[in-house]
Amino acid sequence: MWEENNFLDRAWSVTQVTNYLKEVLETDPNLSKVTVKGEISNFHHHSSGHMYFTLKDEKTQISAVMFKGYNHKLEFEPEDGMAVIAQGKVSIYPARGQYQIYIHNLEPDGIGSLHLAFEQLKKKLDQEGLFKDEFKKTIPKIPAKVGVITSPTGAAIRDIISVVKRRFANISLLIAPAVVQGEKSAASLVKGLELLNKSDVDVIIIGRGGGSIEDLWAFNKEEVARSIFKSKVPVISAVGHETDFTISDFVADLRAPTPSAAAELVVSNREEIERYVKRLYNNLTVAIENRLNRLGDKLNNLKGRRALQLPKDQILEYTQKLDELTINLQDKFKNNLSKKREKLESLVSNLNSLSPLNTLARGYSLTRKAEGGRAINSISQVNKDDLVEILLKDGHLLCNVEKISEK
Repeated sequence: MWEENNFLDRAWSVTQVTNYLKEVLETDPNLSKVTVKGEISNFHHHSSGHMYFTLKDEKTQISAVMFKGYNHKLEFEPEDGMAVIAQGKVSIYPARGQYQIYIHNLEPDGIGSLHLAFEQLKKKLDQEGLFKDEFKKTIPKIPAKVGVITSPTGAAIRDIISVVKRRFANISLLIAPAVVQGEKSAASLVKGLELLNKSDVDVIIIGRGGGSIEDLWAFNKEEVARSIFKSKVPVISAVGHETDFTISDFVADLRAPTPSAAAELVVSNREEIERYVKRLYNNLTVAIENRLNRLGDKLNNLKGRRALQLPKDQILEYTQKLDELTINLQDKFKNNLSKKREKLESLVSNLNSLSPLNTLARGYSLTRKAEGGRAINSISQVNKDDLVEILLKDGHLLCNVEKISEK
């Protein structure tokens, strides 16, 4: 009985046991920094940013968690069925009393994380259609201004400037200096694309010299690829050497194997252009001369045809007929005018014979009222003492009626 009571006095709570085991696991040097190989299953990327999944092999499994503070630097996206190598510590999640591994580093097993990330992003963007030819913009034949996004101190910019000076020195270069390697490189490249899209450049070259996959990784970033795709100005990707391929190469409107090759693709050789223009000018001159000669021969042939002579003869006939009609019209007009003049003279003569002025000239007079000028032809129209006016051939008299006598 005493032993049973002693056992009860030494009883631990569940929390005490869990905390004890947690401390044992975390202080064990073999488990505080452990490397585990396994296959991912039940992967879940929580909205909080934390990753939860299970690592398993043929016989057993262990729960795993990779918090946001560690997984945000992953270049690839973990997924079910992926073989990985995880580094972290083994501890207990007290709420469920479940042991799990807290992962600090995660790498694909059998392939580098950058290679895996490259393939994942390439597949993703390809499925979205960012690599399709229908979205590729045409590169201008002779651009007036070329934008360049690269390191201002690298060999790439020197190669581009050298090619431009040699091939067509009149073309302007607008350089957007960028960081092309390291953590800040992707944001720097995106900023350069945004800046040149607001400028008046005709085409953009984005790139750098060759290097390892780590050196070129900025050109494999999703934000850079999407920025190139959204560019309103045609973009030429010129990253690394001929054997280097990046995501930027696939999404750009044109891929150049090297920066100097990009400059040669976009900047035409001035001497070649001048020879080409001269050849076009000569061809155009000969074509115009031949065309004019053919048209001249055709015109002469048409001019000699009878069908074109008939209208000319008809025009001459109509001209003669018009002259005859003009003469006839003039004669008729003169005759008509003469007859009208004779008739007018007769009417004037008759009018003069009937004019009161002629009557006055023969010694007669005309009497009318002084007021109003109304002619008086009866004694009934006047009264004694009325004023009357008597018109004579050489003047008029103003008289007062003194007596009225009836005939």
